Amino acid sequence: MMTQYKTLLLNISDQIAVITLNRPEQANGMNMELIMELADVAHHIDGLVKQHAVRAVVITGEGRIFCAGGDIHSFKAFGDHVSREIARLAGYLHEATATFMHMQAPVITAVNGAAAGAGFSLAIMGDLVIAAHSATFMLAYTAIGLSPDGAATWHLPRIIGIRRAQEMLLLNRKLSADEALQWGLVTKVVADDQLLPEAVALAKKMASGPTKAFGTVKKLLAASDRNSPEQQMTFEAENLSALSSSIDGQEGIRSFLEKRKPVFQGK
Repeated sequence: MMTQYKTLLLNISDQIAVITLNRPEQANGMNMELIMELADVAHHIDGLVKQHAVRAVVITGEGRIFCAGGDIHSFKAFGDHVSREIARLAGYLHEATATFMHMQAPVITAVNGAAAGAGFSLAIMGDLVIAAHSATFMLAYTAIGLSPDGAATWHLPRIIGIRRAQEMLLLNRKLSADEALQWGLVTKVVADDQLLPEAVALAKKMASGPTKAFGTVKKLLAASDRNSPEQQMTFEAENLSALSSSIDGQEGIRSFLEKRKPVFQGK
């Protein structure tokens, strides 16, 4: 199924949803319309994940740039209401981000070209991040007197540590794709012309896997910094026990005992 929003493309095939930011002439900059549509498509896909119709998600950008962040040119129309409208923008972005983060299906970001500002936040939000060799990563918020959104300040210290996060946030250091890989910010770097094929191939692999187990891993990792070791182990045991009686959990155990490849249904 191919669905076209005004600022996004959505293609769903073989239980894989591919979302493409589609404002290439504006460097896929996030204006109000794009962010509202991103929140809408996130909820739509989450519903399909719960129905087992989607089991992996890919997010990428049309053209040569993944996303240059907020569309600053569009902010001029906010006039005296800029503070209120920026809060609305951030609200929709955070709604979309939270939905993707809590989604049971794995989310793969395929980063083509520059990921800056809110585009950076969206890029690193992925459970797996595939970067084209031409990709670059930069926060850039403080360069225009602003602070980050899109959970950047939640993800960065957890992924690369507080010192490197401070360097990126305060000094607006730009990372190449290779540097981002060295810092642990991305999962893999590939040739530009192989970005989407690699991301889709990975999505196909994940879509044939145990979706509920993937979702549980996401949930466990998100809780790991607020729980004591004992609380985390209790949480682990509860989820392990629940998964053991699920359809995929039972299939995984049977296939291991029968020495065959499991066939997971995502349930």
